[in-house]
Order: sequence, then C-alpha cells, then structure tokens
Amino acid sequence: MLHRVIYASEAVGATGVSTLSIAQILGASEVNNRRDEITGCVMFHRGHILQALEGGRADLDRLMRRLLVDPRHSGLRILCDMPIPARVLTEPMSLCADPAAMLGSVGLPCISSVTANDAEAMLDFRKAA
Repeated sequence: MLHRVIYASEAVGATGVSTLSIAQILGASEVNNRRDEITGCVMFHRGHILQALEGGRADLDRLMRRLLVDPRHSGLRILCDMPIPARVLTEPMSLCADPAAMLGSVGLPCISSVTANDAEAMLDFRKAA
C-alpha cells in the first residue's frame, strides 16, 4: 500500500537559499528516492521547507528517520501521513519552481503557516496545472 507524508521544517544555514545547496539536496534525493521507489516534491521559501513524499510505508519511515536528524532542518513537523490509492507525484524528486505562486494559490504568505489541508490543496493545484 502506498502512503503520503507531507512535512514542513525550518531550513538551517544556507539550506534552500543557495543554488548549490538546492542542487545537492535534489541530487542526493533523486538517487535515494529512485533506489527506494519514493516520489516527491520540495518547496523552499523564506527559510522554510515543505516536502511531499509518496511511497511504501517502510521506505517513508526510513526516510523520515533520516530527515529528523538531518542538520539542515529544524522544527520538522509532519502535516500529513496517510495511505493513498495512487501516486500524485511522479518524479523521484522535483522542485517547486514558483513557491510564492503556489502558496498564493491557497492564500498563504509563507510555509510556516501551512496546514495539512493547505498542503493537500497545493498538491491538487499542482496536479491540475
């Protein structure tokens, strides 16, 4: 059975700010997620991170354990953790190209106030686009 986990966190240091840090995160995530059959997307905005992940329960649990101790995050909070009938995300890891517009689609100024419903609405918006 497939599951979806969506989490928000605060970026530490240059995480998500510099092009190099984003490239490193996307590169490592691509390799690891392909291996573990996880799909996902990530958004960096004003020092915050929002990520949606889909895959098998054991694979997502293993990834979340790694993320909880990753020094590039602080204050990680899980917004959504649920079984899903099918994937919405199709790439091992993609980057939200316009986070301000995506947040604006649900009427939010930044990631820090995103709820589970907001995150699901942004996934629906992304799927429809």
